[in-house]
Amino acid sequence: MWMDIHGHDSIAERFARTLRDGRLASTYLFVGPGGVGKRMFARRLAKCLLCTGTPATELEACDQCESCQLMDADNHPDLLEVGLLKDKRTLILEQFVGDDEHRNRAGLCHDISLKPYLGRHRVAVIDCADTFNNSTANALLKTLEEPPPRSVIILVGTSEARQLSTIRSRSQIVRFAPLEPAMLAQLLVENELVDNTQVAQTVSELAEGSLDQAVAMADEALWQVHTRAVELLNQPVIDSVKLAVMVHDYSNSAGKEAGPRRTALLQVLGLVARHYRRHLRAAPASPEVPRLLRRIDRCLDAEYQVDRNVHLQTVIQAWADDLARS
Repeated sequence: MWMDIHGHDSIAERFARTLRDGRLASTYLFVGPGGVGKRMFARRLAKCLLCTGTPATELEACDQCESCQLMDADNHPDLLEVGLLKDKRTLILEQFVGDDEHRNRAGLCHDISLKPYLGRHRVAVIDCADTFNNSTANALLKTLEEPPPRSVIILVGTSEARQLSTIRSRSQIVRFAPLEPAMLAQLLVENELVDNTQVAQTVSELAEGSLDQAVAMADEALWQVHTRAVELLNQPVIDSVKLAVMVHDYSNSAGKEAGPRRTALLQVLGLVARHYRRHLRAAPASPEVPRLLRRIDRCLDAEYQVDRNVHLQTVIQAWADDLARS
């Protein structure tokens, strides 16, 4: 297990070979399910690249040098991190080129161009790469096309399909696989995220390799919604009104703020999509496959609408009606 990260030793070996061969790229795009350790891997990789106590050809960190100590303190001047700001649904232009007063004299594109202060590189980790819009992608484009010397940019997203073509085409893709259920259950128990071994095993089987999803599904309220939703979805005729009311009530229970309510709705939509994917995996030759695929696609469409701030009640009712008709 590389640097206490579960399940991605093959990717670590790939980077180890890259460093040994002196072929480190300037831009990587990490894709894979949420909650499998992509961002953690990116930060551990950054620590190795910035470490001054080990040879540049080795994927290791000494944990003793000033650079490693600053990394451990989350205070390294050569590590640049960008992610969603509070109450924002997309990465914004100011994060990359500065505000109007400091345009092109602040932001990630400016900072990554500076010479390293301590380490061998300047490393940028851009989280939530799925949320780039055209303006932010265009702001980053010149940096990706003409990367500064000794710079490494790591973008973290969930799938290639969600990346803008301008970003995807200029990045080396690194695909992270889902974690195995047994590993998920072990992580839940070891990190005291779940205090019941049986619950840990059950949610790990349903979480499709995502630790984030396993933790969310262990929540009693969400688990109750999952149970009731499965009962409705398994009926010959889906009661769309009852399904919509149940999901709407759960979303509203997250509070008055729009952000938590969207998150709650996305959790339910993800559970329903998983329900249909399990049926699909269990009977891949069934005549029901076209219907299952339509319903999975409808869940994904609803997730997209939530991400784009469509009115939640409208999303829920239209989604439930479409599932009942499909």
